[in-house]
Amino acid sequence: MKVLLFCCKGFEMMEFAPFYDACGWAKSEYGYDVSIDVAGFSEMVKSAFWNNAIKVNTLIDAVSVDDYDALAIPGGDHLYGYFEEAYDERFLRLIREFDCKNKTIASICVAALPIGKAGVLEGRKATTYHLCGGYRQEELAGFGVDVINEPIVVDRNIITSYCPQTANDVAFLLLDSLIGKEKTQVVKEGMGW
Repeated sequence: MKVLLFCCKGFEMMEFAPFYDACGWAKSEYGYDVSIDVAGFSEMVKSAFWNNAIKVNTLIDAVSVDDYDALAIPGGDHLYGYFEEAYDERFLRLIREFDCKNKTIASICVAALPIGKAGVLEGRKATTYHLCGGYRQEELAGFGVDVINEPIVVDRNIITSYCPQTANDVAFLLLDSLIGKEKTQVVKEGMGW
């Protein structure tokens, strides 16, 4: 099983790390068939805060959806340019391809917004950042989404959540979709959950 972990400029490290670690523990500690490719628009992607950056394995134009079983999307901060890349048509097209092939798409916090903008959540249930008066949830509703103000919402193949606090749970739900609940529980216990 292979996950495409896509990082847009200004992504949040706290929302990136759980995907990377949960899949890493599954592979390294327990030998489960899980691997991860980190992708972005450029070889180095700056995160929000402190100017930290990560080096990606794959650039967006080289991604073939058929090579992956799931798409993981950490949210990010608009002050660091997150939506400049998250709303790029190439990324929206990638989201549409994953959904069209019924592959799992797992997002944290505002990462639900590009999924909504891509059109794949229209008429479906989802959530996104709920604080500060719920303005991001209103934005998501503007894409025709049935917004549910709950920590995590799963509608068929798409997982959305409403703030960074949900990151670990979303990563484990993604892992469930790849290797099953029983193996995921082994990983969770090994990591102290």
